[in-house]
Amino acid sequence: MSVTIRDIAQATGLSIGTVSRALKNQGGLTEATRVRISKVARELGYDFANLKQGRIRRIVFLLHRQHNTLSSSPFFSPVLHGAEEACRREGIALSFVAIGPSEPVMEQIRLHQPDAILCAGFFEPELLQALLHTSKPIVLVDMRLRGYTSVNPDNRLGGFLATRHLIQSGRKRIAMISGSLAHFSIQERARGFRQALYESKTLADPSLEVSIPDPSDIENGVREAMRELLSLSRPPDAVFCYNDSAALTALHYCLDLGMKVPHDIAIVGFDDINAAAKSIPPLSSIRVNKEALGATGVDLLIRKQTDDIVEKTLAVELIVRESSCDD
Repeated sequence: MSVTIRDIAQATGLSIGTVSRALKNQGGLTEATRVRISKVARELGYDFANLKQGRIRRIVFLLHRQHNTLSSSPFFSPVLHGAEEACRREGIALSFVAIGPSEPVMEQIRLHQPDAILCAGFFEPELLQALLHTSKPIVLVDMRLRGYTSVNPDNRLGGFLATRHLIQSGRKRIAMISGSLAHFSIQERARGFRQALYESKTLADPSLEVSIPDPSDIENGVREAMRELLSLSRPPDAVFCYNDSAALTALHYCLDLGMKVPHDIAIVGFDDINAAAKSIPPLSSIRVNKEALGATGVDLLIRKQTDDIVEKTLAVELIVRESSCDD
């Protein structure tokens, strides 16, 4: 026999109306009551599909505050633009919220009253768990976590293509500068980097892999990473950076030292933001269709009629420019 709202009301000692408002994420309740009802509903095995989600009319685009920076905006702004275009075609209102783990995310959700949630970039699992209590469709963009529908660029293939290109260009000491490996995308790019080394029978050197400690301060982090790499007794002759902002900082650091790029050191980034093609020399990068990421996220939300988990991967492309090619 299926669990009903009446069963949840009896189990919690609350009224049917209170339980109904909590499950529909309506106002007039404390957060503690809302969480308690949601927890009991899940423990009893309540089928949240009973809430009969109607047509999606409002979507909230959630971006973690650590991505709401100048260095991250060249990537996430086009993602947001792609989501906006998709929503406009479907007659859906889209609102944008930057949020952090210490902020009242549930209050923001109730303020915007969305029918569905699009989470872009890295989010703590605990924050995502809190969003589950809304019982609204959730899709992750540029992040993957077990139990969630998501869309991502092919990060591992991108890391592989960038590194293989450097190997085929004759580079012998290839370094990687990464951000936190807690991020799915960065973790996958690092795996692609190591896979290319392995397939070329190149021994991975741990001293050539450097992670910057603070993603909100890419410039200082990358400059310190390059200082560390170039001070090695056998410094790298190539660097693969986890994104273009990091790669452009590494490129400028080398040029400031009087090094010739790519003659002395080749550099490849990831994402192919607009600044990559405009730098001097132009930066080689892995092209990601950022607008398509946002649009696909919206499409997955619109078509998310069941609890089935869909993990979609979008193609990437290596764009070779002067920063890694002498020809």
